[in-house]
Amino acid sequence: KHEQNIDCGGGYLKVFDCSLEQKDMHGETPYLLMFGPDICGPGTKKVHVIFNYKGKNLLINKDIRCKDDVYTHLYTLIVKPDNTYEVLIDNSKVESGELEADWDFLPPKKTKDPNAKKPEDWDDRATIDDPDDKKPEDWDKPEHIPDPDATKPEDWDDEMDGEWEPPMIDNPDFKGEWKPKQIDNPNYKGVWVHPEIDNPEYKPDPEIYKKDEICAVGFDLWQVKSGTIFDNVLITDDVEYAKKFGEEVWKPTHEGEKKMKDEQDEEDRKKREAESKSSPKDDDDDDDDEED
Repeated sequence: KHEQNIDCGGGYLKVFDCSLEQKDMHGETPYLLMFGPDICGPGTKKVHVIFNYKGKNLLINKDIRCKDDVYTHLYTLIVKPDNTYEVLIDNSKVESGELEADWDFLPPKKTKDPNAKKPEDWDDRATIDDPDDKKPEDWDKPEHIPDPDATKPEDWDDEMDGEWEPPMIDNPDFKGEWKPKQIDNPNYKGVWVHPEIDNPEYKPDPEIYKKDEICAVGFDLWQVKSGTIFDNVLITDDVEYAKKFGEEVWKPTHEGEKKMKDEQDEEDRKKREAESKSSPKDDDDDDDDEED
């Protein structure tokens, strides 16, 4: 919950293995997973899902939008043994997919064939100049011409002012650079696509999802305005239990906050309305005091 109406800061947790020395934890401490919302101005409102894989922290290749209001929200990450995942906000799915597809865990399955070259006679021009199109003889005209309506000022002195020349104006007959019209290229073969081969560096990993041990969670946050509240952190292998637990601990709080906010907004509205009605009377009283 960002009850401080956060403008820039993180709201994520980190998951650690058993090598963590909690008293020495800092921003560069290696972690297994980082998950949660990150907000900074109008341009950054996203959910971080960062996995550590073989010593590298890998960001998701998708943009998952987070909530940016002052209410309590429930964030859930589900990682499955079939190497798929789901991200839920308030128990509703907002993103899902395959780990291998949405993170750069592994090299690509295919790579460009280093021995393949585009043939020298491959013509990838969709259109070409029409060889029968010729530039009209009267095409070339200057871009600017002397103003035919300009006259030499009566007080112009050639000896003092130099030879008078009329000002230049845009030439209405100027047509710009001539270019022949385009026709379909009879020799067009399409865009050449570099052939691909199996990437020798690619080796499948059926256990991308797997973490040998999870021993701690922690918060490592940078915020312009403090005040974020965290509660009810749960790690489990029972998805249905997690959803039920979330409904029990999150939903009543969220609904209560919404109700309280609506009531506060209504009170503020009534207060403003009352103040606007009393303002003219107050002004009249002030005028009477001045007359006395």
